[in-house]
Amino acid sequence: MAAEKILIVDDERLVRWSLRQKCEEWGYQIVEAPSGEPGLRLAQSESPDLILLDVRMPDINGIQVLEQVKKNPDAPAVIMITADPQLDDVKTALKLGAYDFVGKPLDFEELHVTIQNALEASRLRTEVQSLRGEVRRSTGYHDVVAVAPKTIELMSFVQKVAASEATTILIQGESGTGKDLIAKNIHYDSSRQNGPFVAINCSAIPETLMEAELFGHEKGAFTDAKAMKKGLFETAHGGTLFLDEIGELSPLLQAKLLRVLEDQVIRRVGGVRDLQVDVRVVAASNRDLEKAVREGHFRQDLYYRLAIIAIFIPPLRERPEDILPLVDFFVTWYNRKFKKSIRGISPETRRLLLAHNWPGNVRELKNSIERAMILEEESILRPVYLPFAVGESGRSGLTAFEHSSASADGGGKQLSNGRVLPRLYIPEEGTSLEEVERAMVELAMRQARGNQTHAARLLDISRDALRYKLKKFELVPAGEEENSEPVPSENSSTQ
Repeated sequence: MAAEKILIVDDERLVRWSLRQKCEEWGYQIVEAPSGEPGLRLAQSESPDLILLDVRMPDINGIQVLEQVKKNPDAPAVIMITADPQLDDVKTALKLGAYDFVGKPLDFEELHVTIQNALEASRLRTEVQSLRGEVRRSTGYHDVVAVAPKTIELMSFVQKVAASEATTILIQGESGTGKDLIAKNIHYDSSRQNGPFVAINCSAIPETLMEAELFGHEKGAFTDAKAMKKGLFETAHGGTLFLDEIGELSPLLQAKLLRVLEDQVIRRVGGVRDLQVDVRVVAASNRDLEKAVREGHFRQDLYYRLAIIAIFIPPLRERPEDILPLVDFFVTWYNRKFKKSIRGISPETRRLLLAHNWPGNVRELKNSIERAMILEEESILRPVYLPFAVGESGRSGLTAFEHSSASADGGGKQLSNGRVLPRLYIPEEGTSLEEVERAMVELAMRQARGNQTHAARLLDISRDALRYKLKKFELVPAGEEENSEPVPSENSSTQ
């Protein structure tokens, strides 16, 4: 391993000589500069691991050099050296990122320990940054495929927002467009990236628990509050709090949230003290919040506070150029996850993917590719394993069936209720009846645009029976299962 490099910047030749002798004796490489300007140039060209920097110099002083050096996100550790430590200099230098101060005349034993500690802290910081980058790569937090002009424009705006000092941001878009991914990008591209990223789905927590979840509670604030608990605002201090489905908050919590956004102050449930927090709030909703304001379901003042910076994510159907690049990305992702070696997709799969309307947006595409990757045994993804089939008209159907408006003899089989059953066929490789039932339920929900009453009518079953099947096939939307009414047993009548 190469010796770590130290840059000595001091206008006193004797000091530089003595520092060089000792640092080389301790095993470090040394470069030196007689003043601030050449010191800055060497800091750029030599990429030292640490700088020993004098405060008082004839051209530009050490505080100015430190300020310039620390503008680089990969700046080395800096130890300031001075014969006359002024309190203002010390405070300014530490605020700018100096590791420590040492005084003249130099105590070399103390200096050696300080150098070792500074370099160790720098190594740990580099390791943490590397691990954080690996986490971001492995979890996909930072992966946004942007090929369509709309997506490129969106991500350019997201980067500007992330770099800003905005403390409230609103993301809107249909379900499955990737609002959580955009929120994570805003966090990890911001100056808060070393702070926590805390997320909560506002529709998944009962209203009675939501206040304590957000703001925390004091011991004894309510039954079972046996100890003080910090809320998510305190947990996210110095970082980002992502409030997904913000439109589901109750009016009371909307009012309390507005106060926090205005003052950056919270009060725990049962508490009497205000607590200062430093949190960037990124809120998201798949609802039209402007419409919710007009209808009286969402506070106008809260909406305006959140929408100071508003981001709208277009649905996938409006940016079809992103579909195939996303497919490539997901194939690569799941090859790594499932230890497979799928080379790509077949021409027919490509046609079906491009023809589909993607009502579930990127989430639906991701889930479709995941399913196909799990089931595919060949080296390319074939359409047989897609959870849908698409006709020339772009209307969704089922993988296991091929719908036709007329059979060879002019139509499908007529049922006793007068309806005509479309002609279907079972693929050569076969299928399961349960898979057919699941696919029919999915298709009905898609065709009904999520309206369960309409979907039940399409399937000619009761709404309770449909809800049972949604639960059975794990198709219940997030947050709905907890609030659903009792469903019938599997032996209940469904017709």
